[in-house]
Amino acid sequence: MRSAVTIASLFCAVPAAAQDPAAQQVQAFTLPPSSQLSAEARQVLARMAAARSPDFKGDIAKARAFFQRYNDDRLAEMRQHFQTSEREAKIGGVPVHIVTPRSGIASRQRGRVLINVHGGAFMWGSGSGALVEAIPIAAVMGVEVVTVDYRLTPENRYPAASEDVTAVYRALLKDHRAAAIGIYGCSAGGIITAQATAWIRKQGLPKPGAIGTFCGTGAPYSGDGPYLAGPTTGSGPAPVGPLPDTLPTAYLAGIAASDPLAYPMTSQEAVAAMPPTLLLAGSRDFAASALTLAHRRLSAAGISSELHLFDGLPHAFFVWPDMPESAEAYRLIARFFDRHLKAGR
Repeated sequence: MRSAVTIASLFCAVPAAAQDPAAQQVQAFTLPPSSQLSAEARQVLARMAAARSPDFKGDIAKARAFFQRYNDDRLAEMRQHFQTSEREAKIGGVPVHIVTPRSGIASRQRGRVLINVHGGAFMWGSGSGALVEAIPIAAVMGVEVVTVDYRLTPENRYPAASEDVTAVYRALLKDHRAAAIGIYGCSAGGIITAQATAWIRKQGLPKPGAIGTFCGTGAPYSGDGPYLAGPTTGSGPAPVGPLPDTLPTAYLAGIAASDPLAYPMTSQEAVAAMPPTLLLAGSRDFAASALTLAHRRLSAAGISSELHLFDGLPHAFFVWPDMPESAEAYRLIARFFDRHLKAGR
């Protein structure tokens, strides 16, 4: 999912519920931009508002066309900031883009590789959307990034994306140590990253050296975030009633909340088997509360976990590169993987 996806569209099917005695009636007030934001971020927020998606009323073709243009625009901005080379390939039978710094792989990163799992509500994001997430990390870290064009919904359902990421991971293990491979993704890609890590374990493969689940993780949306995100970002009203116990997406339709491979951050066993994990989002992201809970669960299980929330910023803010906060996020991601990934072969 991207920042232009409204929280209302995600939870439009949530029914109204009887008033909970612990519920609070929140008085309407004008929320100014966070005082922590840079001047550039304030300008980008205005651009985000102008680029917000309309209601497609379930028309997947129109939604995909809109987000193709949206991601093409972000990709053009990325190319103004970063110099990388990209080529299309197949790894493990799965289409990928391989992204490398134009100046070459840094000596420290030789033998290391990152797998990117792009966002896009499980329905779009291949191609330019994937490159938007791969290019800044490849350039800042000086590393090769393989971004996976996994099978999308509604044509495909869970566990298609986990299978595709695992196929790429299995193939990379032929030339890389598991501890030298990292996996990261944003939004739907953050969710799939956690799911694929659990799926990798199910296949009996060694776990990756580290993962990053950004603006989404392997758990349903929960807490205050889904209620606050729409009103505080102008992307839609708060959902009515309790949140569903599963993610509201066709990709996971019919999958129980108790499934530890689909929702690994809700399973103690799956959490305890996770590698070092970076969680990152804006504070006004509808996934922020789910990320804070995942961080607590990882920490309680003794897993090395880092959580970074950028105050006042919305969902998937760092796909917009024209602000210092995005550059800071890229550096955080690069430093995290640089610390946790072992040297290559």
